[in-house]
Amino acid sequence: MYYIVLDLEFNQDFPSLQKHDFKRNRSLLEIIQIGAIKLDKNFNTIGSFNRYIKPRIFLRVSEFITELTGITTEQLMDEKEFPEVYHEFIQFIGSKDSILCIWGLSDIRELFKNTKYHKIDDISLPRSYINLQPYTSKFLGFSSKRLLSLEYAVNALGIKSPFNFHDALNDAYYTAEIFKKIFTSSIKPNIYDPNYVKAKPIKIRKVVDYEALNKQFEKMYNRPLTHEETEMIRLAYLMGKTKQFLKVERPKELN
Repeated sequence: MYYIVLDLEFNQDFPSLQKHDFKRNRSLLEIIQIGAIKLDKNFNTIGSFNRYIKPRIFLRVSEFITELTGITTEQLMDEKEFPEVYHEFIQFIGSKDSILCIWGLSDIRELFKNTKYHKIDDISLPRSYINLQPYTSKFLGFSSKRLLSLEYAVNALGIKSPFNFHDALNDAYYTAEIFKKIFTSSIKPNIYDPNYVKAKPIKIRKVVDYEALNKQFEKMYNRPLTHEETEMIRLAYLMGKTKQFLKVERPKELN
């Protein structure tokens, strides 16, 4: 068993879609770099993986991604495409029993989405993972729901940072160093299900119980309401919801 500390860099540039299937591609982040550090059970580094990937979905790297990562379109043109790099990465992992360690769920989610897009069998890709981001927040005294940036965590933990951030291999290195700092026996892997779809909450629609409202008026006036009166009550309620008859009352001391 190994810990595979993984980081990915993505690109998305809709005007340059190679295939004009916008609905299919609008939610996909195309992987353009895979970086990983392999640790043994004692947290010794026994290997690293760094590959850039020639894009097949988007023709060019967006200006924002180039500014963030330094990766350019020209740089990727001579690189291997995702299917070949993915198989090299699986060989690097070496064991399906390995645990993927990530900084945020987006990396594992997009990795499976990219394999699905390219119609690659993901059976050899480990499902066990540890998302170190919330554990680090708790270690630093924050709520686990407060998701810290990798750079913030590195600085807060006093980890030296000689390499640029937003490079997949460098960020994998920093994530590995964080893992070594915060690890306790309470940190356990979860199982990722790429087919899981979160159920949407059922919205409860509230409606006015006009029958009960009318009965309340009949009780107040001690007589049945006419049809005209019940219609007036319904209309008054609907007009009140528009708030068009609200007015501002000045406090008496200001009059």
